[in-house]
Amino acid sequence: QVQLVESGGGLVQPGGSLRLSCAASGSIFSINTMGWYRQPPGKQRELVATITGGGSTNYADSVKGRFTISRDNAKNTVYLQMNSLKPEDTAVYYCNAGIRELPYRAAVRTYWGQGTQVTVSS
Repeated sequence: QVQLVESGGGLVQPGGSLRLSCAASGSIFSINTMGWYRQPPGKQRELVATITGGGSTNYADSVKGRFTISRDNAKNTVYLQMNSLKPEDTAVYYCNAGIRELPYRAAVRTYWGQGTQVTVSS
C-alpha cells in the first residue's frame, strides 16, 4: 500500500523559515506530479505549489518568491522550503502525489498525506 508521510511543521516567528518534507513509500512504479496544499483554520484547502516529474514548478501567487518546491526522486520525497513566513501562512499543510502503482503501471492514483501543522506567530 502506498503511503505519504509529512514532517517538518512547527511553530515559527514571522520572517522565519521552515522546510517541510513528504516521503512516499509502498509499491510504487513511478511518481508523477507532486504538490503541497494547505488549509488555514476555518478556510478551504488551497493549492500551494506543484512540481512535475520533469521538474516544472507552479506556485500560488500568495507564496511566489517565498516558497520553493523541490523533489528527490531517488528518495520518493517532495520538499517545501518556506521562507519569509507570515501569519497568514498558518495552516495544516498536506502533500499529494500522483502515483503509478505496481503491478498496474498504467493506472494513476492520487494520494494525500496526513498533514502537518505550520503556525506562524509572535
